[in-house]
Amino acid sequence: PEIRQYYLRKTDEGKNEMLVINNVCNKLIHQIFSCVQRKEKYKDFYTSLVA
Repeated sequence: PEIRQYYLRKTDEGKNEMLVINNVCNKLIHQIFSCVQRKEKYKDFYTSLVA
């Protein structure tokens, strides 16, 4: 849900769709890499301050 909210918020701001998709991919890569590096399952600790 947080990635979808980010996508919708940025496209509503008028950002280029491919730019937003690239940013979403990078966010997912960072989250996955962090989980693999720490050898932990994904934990959704952080809640969005902008909603």
